[in-house]
Amino acid sequence: MILLINLISRIIQLLIIVVIIQAFMTYFLDPYHPVRRFFDRLVQPMYAPIRRVVPPIGMVDLSPLILIILLQVINMIIRNILLSFA
Repeated sequence: MILLINLISRIIQLLIIVVIIQAFMTYFLDPYHPVRRFFDRLVQPMYAPIRRVVPPIGMVDLSPLILIILLQVINMIIRNILLSFA
Protein backbone atom coordinates (compact mmCIF):
# COMPACT_ATOMS: atom_id res chain seq x y z
CA MET A 1 0.00 0.00 0.00
CA ILE A 2 2.86 2.36 0.81
CA LEU A 3 4.29 1.74 -2.64
CA LEU A 4 1.01 2.83 -4.26
CA ILE A 5 0.90 5.96 -2.08
CA ASN A 6 4.48 6.84 -3.05
CA LEU A 7 3.77 6.25 -6.74
CA ILE A 8 0.72 8.51 -6.71
CA SER A 9 2.64 11.18 -4.80
CA ARG A 10 5.50 11.08 -7.31
CA ILE A 11 3.12 11.37 -10.27
CA ILE A 12 1.42 14.38 -8.71
CA GLN A 13 4.80 15.96 -7.92
CA LEU A 14 5.81 15.45 -11.53
CA LEU A 15 2.59 17.15 -12.69
CA ILE A 16 3.33 20.09 -10.40
CA ILE A 17 6.83 20.41 -11.86
CA VAL A 18 5.38 20.33 -15.39
CA VAL A 19 2.92 23.10 -14.48
CA ILE A 20 5.74 25.25 -13.05
CA ILE A 21 7.94 24.71 -16.10
CA GLN A 22 5.06 25.54 -18.45
CA ALA A 23 4.25 28.71 -16.50
CA PHE A 24 7.84 29.94 -16.73
CA MET A 25 8.11 29.06 -20.40
CA THR A 26 5.19 31.35 -21.22
CA TYR A 27 7.47 34.27 -20.30
CA PHE A 28 10.58 33.15 -22.16
CA LEU A 29 9.63 31.09 -25.20
CA ASP A 30 7.71 31.89 -28.34
CA PRO A 31 4.20 30.34 -28.35
CA TYR A 32 5.13 28.30 -31.42
CA HIS A 33 8.35 26.87 -30.00
CA PRO A 34 8.11 23.04 -30.10
CA VAL A 35 9.09 22.56 -26.45
CA ARG A 36 6.53 25.09 -25.25
CA ARG A 37 3.83 23.58 -27.45
CA PHE A 38 4.56 20.15 -25.94
CA PHE A 39 4.17 21.44 -22.40
CA ASP A 40 1.09 23.45 -23.39
CA ARG A 41 -0.56 20.29 -24.73
CA LEU A 42 0.15 18.54 -21.43
CA VAL A 43 -1.16 21.28 -19.17
CA GLN A 44 -3.93 23.07 -21.11
CA PRO A 45 -6.55 20.31 -20.55
CA MET A 46 -6.05 20.72 -16.80
CA TYR A 47 -6.27 24.53 -17.04
CA ALA A 48 -9.53 24.57 -19.05
CA PRO A 49 -11.99 23.77 -16.22
CA ILE A 50 -10.21 26.19 -13.90
CA ARG A 51 -10.30 29.00 -16.46
CA ARG A 52 -14.06 28.54 -16.89
CA VAL A 53 -14.54 29.21 -13.18
CA VAL A 54 -11.73 31.73 -12.53
CA PRO A 55 -11.04 34.06 -15.47
CA PRO A 56 -7.73 35.92 -15.69
CA ILE A 57 -7.49 38.96 -13.45
CA GLY A 58 -6.14 41.71 -15.70
CA MET A 59 -2.96 40.31 -17.21
CA VAL A 60 -2.52 37.70 -14.45
CA ASP A 61 -3.64 34.12 -15.01
CA LEU A 62 -4.12 32.35 -11.70
CA SER A 63 -4.90 28.93 -13.18
CA PRO A 64 -1.36 27.50 -12.68
CA LEU A 65 -1.40 28.46 -9.01
CA ILE A 66 -4.91 27.07 -8.51
CA LEU A 67 -3.97 23.86 -10.33
CA ILE A 68 -0.91 23.36 -8.10
CA ILE A 69 -3.03 23.86 -4.98
CA LEU A 70 -5.69 21.44 -6.28
CA LEU A 71 -3.06 18.81 -7.10
CA GLN A 72 -1.65 19.07 -3.58
CA VAL A 73 -5.12 18.76 -2.04
CA ILE A 74 -5.88 15.73 -4.23
CA ASN A 75 -2.58 14.20 -3.16
CA MET A 76 -3.45 14.64 0.54
CA ILE A 77 -6.95 13.23 0.07
CA ILE A 78 -5.75 10.16 -1.82
CA ARG A 79 -2.97 9.60 0.69
CA ASN A 80 -5.38 9.77 3.65
CA ILE A 81 -7.89 7.45 1.97
CA LEU A 82 -5.23 4.87 1.13
CA LEU A 83 -3.67 5.08 4.59
CA SER A 84 -7.05 4.44 6.18
CA PHE A 85 -7.24 1.13 4.27
CA ALA A 86 -3.75 0.05 5.35
